[in-house]
Amino acid sequence: MPALERAVTLARNNQATLTVVDVIPRIPAGISMPDGGPISRDLQEAMAREHEASLVSLLEPYRDKLDINLGVLMGTPFLEIVRTVLRNGYDLVIKCPESPGWLDRFFSGDDMHLLRKCPCPVWLVKPQAGETYRRILAAVDVYDGYPEKELEARRRLNVQVLEMAVSVAISESAELHVVHAWESLSEMARGLVFSSDLSSEKIVLNMEQERWHQQELLDQFMKSMRARTTELRDALDYLGPAIHLLKGGARREIPALAKSLAVDCIVMGTVARTGIRGFIMGNTAETILEQIECSVLAIKPDGFRTPVALDE
Repeated sequence: MPALERAVTLARNNQATLTVVDVIPRIPAGISMPDGGPISRDLQEAMAREHEASLVSLLEPYRDKLDINLGVLMGTPFLEIVRTVLRNGYDLVIKCPESPGWLDRFFSGDDMHLLRKCPCPVWLVKPQAGETYRRILAAVDVYDGYPEKELEARRRLNVQVLEMAVSVAISESAELHVVHAWESLSEMARGLVFSSDLSSEKIVLNMEQERWHQQELLDQFMKSMRARTTELRDALDYLGPAIHLLKGGARREIPALAKSLAVDCIVMGTVARTGIRGFIMGNTAETILEQIECSVLAIKPDGFRTPVALDE
């Protein structure tokens, strides 16, 4: 299982605790087998024992590598996973998508719910993923035209994205690529009434100035990341990330770059604070996720609060 292999490797490399769970449906009260067979409680317990035994067998080859906790949860998968994260303060959820046909539909309903509502990062590992990743793509948004409060939230999310991408790239001995896509306001203005006074030459000049400014913002971001810690600076020096500045909408350009580079995993933000456009599931991020064919590591911003409540 690619997801389990990566979870074991990541836990070992980071001296982290690993817990592996399975989720089974909750059997309604009063259900029983024909001819006086077991009632619902007995069926539920038997199902839990069977799945626990399967987990024990699955984890046996890894027991000599690290201690692994295991458990069987009952209920709706994404709800029980989120509640387990809330109870135990886990830092990362790693799983394979539910959809058996990766290209037919990237995410099942449970996977999309998990991406939207899980308070910690979620790493969905492509079932056909190789033993090691070759290329990691970190998608950041360094545009500085947002309101100040939103801008600060995006800055923190960019930091989280790149730090996680660096960690995965080091763990996998993979190439690291960093991408920022930008849309030219001058180009957008071409079709507007008030743009009639702008000559083609002026528009081209404005677009070049925009491109230069976006490149400067991206360079400043990478410089600031190198200055955060000695460890991060050394990691970036070792990886020598390739930097991509793409003109065009993120929804189109990021999936296209991922395909052209044959990226194994995209690291990106998926949810922003209420009212912030861009990295919101159902908007830019969801559109990107529906187009890519690789694994994805989805990160929430600081302060994100899940709508899922713990059981009473």
